[in-house]
Amino acid sequence: MGLAGLIVILVVGAIAGWLAGQIVKGYGFGLVGNIVVGILGALVAGFIFPRIGFGMGGGILASIIHATIGAVILLFVIRLVKRA
Repeated sequence: MGLAGLIVILVVGAIAGWLAGQIVKGYGFGLVGNIVVGILGALVAGFIFPRIGFGMGGGILASIIHATIGAVILLFVIRLVKRA
């Protein structure tokens, strides 16, 4: 993976984290936090989606959607844990 790949991962993570923060109200983590949430969300979605038979095509838009859904799941779980 080169520098361009790393930049794409960071941009996708930032966008996905920001979108997830907008969907799950009350969770804004700033730029670095959004990148981390977006990347972790992509990992969560990459783990869960194949097991339930859900797949998307390739490309940047599919990556952003994939990471956003995973980040929303992650933020929902964080919210549940904080309430308990």
